[in-house]
Amino acid sequence: MRILQINASVNSGSTGRIAEDIGKVMLANGHESFIAYGRGNRRSESQLIKIGSDRDVYLHFLKTVIFDRHAFGSTRATQKLIQEIDRINPDVIGLHNLHGYYLNIEVLFNYLKNKNIPVLWTLFDCWAFTGHCSYFDNIDCKKWIMGCSHCPKKRFYPSSYLLDNSMKNYEQKRVFFNSLDNLQLLVHSQWLNSLVEKSFLKNIKTNVIASGINLDVFKPTYSELRKKLHLGNKKIILGCASIWDKRKGLDDFQQLANLFSDEYQIILVGLNKMQLKQLNKRIIGFERTESVSQLAELYSIANVFVNPTYQDNFPTTNLEALACGTPVVTYNTGGSPEAIDDLTGRVIEKGNITKLFDCILEISSLEKSKYIDDCRVRAEKCYNKNDRYSDYLNIYTRMIEKL
Repeated sequence: MRILQINASVNSGSTGRIAEDIGKVMLANGHESFIAYGRGNRRSESQLIKIGSDRDVYLHFLKTVIFDRHAFGSTRATQKLIQEIDRINPDVIGLHNLHGYYLNIEVLFNYLKNKNIPVLWTLFDCWAFTGHCSYFDNIDCKKWIMGCSHCPKKRFYPSSYLLDNSMKNYEQKRVFFNSLDNLQLLVHSQWLNSLVEKSFLKNIKTNVIASGINLDVFKPTYSELRKKLHLGNKKIILGCASIWDKRKGLDDFQQLANLFSDEYQIILVGLNKMQLKQLNKRIIGFERTESVSQLAELYSIANVFVNPTYQDNFPTTNLEALACGTPVVTYNTGGSPEAIDDLTGRVIEKGNITKLFDCILEISSLEKSKYIDDCRVRAEKCYNKNDRYSDYLNIYTRMIEKL
C-alpha cells in the first residue's frame, strides 16, 4: 500500500508528529509512506514533498488578512502538489490540518473528486465546518450549525482585518467537503465528534480514535534538571504549549504565580522572546523546543502538569505528561478532560483560578510516587502510538478493500 499524508508541517508540533508517527507505522508494516507539507524543514522517515515556497505562504497570508479567503490561496502550489500526487499514485490519502496558509482546498477537492482516491481526513479542530474560525466555544457561537456570516471571530486565526467572507467560505466548504464519495473523517475526541454530528459534515462516516504518543520517549525520566535549575525540593508546576496566548491560559499562569509560596515553582515551555521578557518574575520560562527528550525530562520532574486551556480538542501535552508519570489538572475545555480519570488528574471549570490553585495544592501535597503508576498505566493502555496508528492502518486497508 502506498499512502500520502498532507499536513501543514511534518515531525513538528502535535499534528506534524502524528503524521510522522503514522508514516512510521506504515513503513514498519511494509508499506510506502509519503508526506506533503507546507512549512518547516524537519527530517522524516517518510518521503517528503514540500508544498509551495515561503513566498506562496506570504501571499496566502495576505489573501487571508485582506479578503478572508483562507485556504483559497496557494493555487499554483496546490496544482504542483497534484502533479506530485499523480506521480506517486497513492492508494489512499490521509489529510490532516488543511489550514495554515499553504493549500487551496478548491483545487485539491476538485482533483480528489475526479480521481476517486480513498481519503481519511483527521480533524484537529473545528475549522472544517465553519466559515472562518478554528474554535468557537469560548464565545458560544452557534452560527456554524446553520450558516456562518458576520463572523464574531474575524480578527482571530486565521485573522482577517478587512473583509468578512465567512458566508462564502462556509458554503464553499460545505459543497467541496461533501463532494467525495470515498471520504471518511477521524477525530481524537468525543467532544469534537459531537460537534461534527451537528455540522454539515454529519453524513460523512466519522471514526473516533484517540491520538497516540511515543511511550519509549515519553516515560518517567531521570535528569539533572532540578539541580541545573537550582530547584531543590520545590514542588514543580509545569505548563507546555506550542504557542502561548490567552487561549492557552498564559494569563491564568501569570495570576497563579502570585498565589504560591516559595515552596512552589511554575515552569512554562514554549514562550516567545517577548513573552519571556513580560513573564512574571516568579515563573521560569523556556522557548519552544523540538527536543522530545528534553520535554520528557521536564514532564518527569514536574509534580503536576497544568493545562488551563480555553480552546482545545485533545491536547497531546496531557498524554505526554501522563506517560511521564505526571498527573494533569485541566479546564473543562473541549476534549481535554477525556485524557484523564479520577486517578490521574482533575478537571475544573474554565477560568476558576481559585479552584485551579486548590487542585494544584491538593495533588502536589502528595508524593509524586502516588501518581506515577496510575498515570503511566493509563498512557500505556490508551495512548500507545503503535496501537493508535495501527488503527489508522486498519481504516486505510478497509477503505481500499471497498473500492
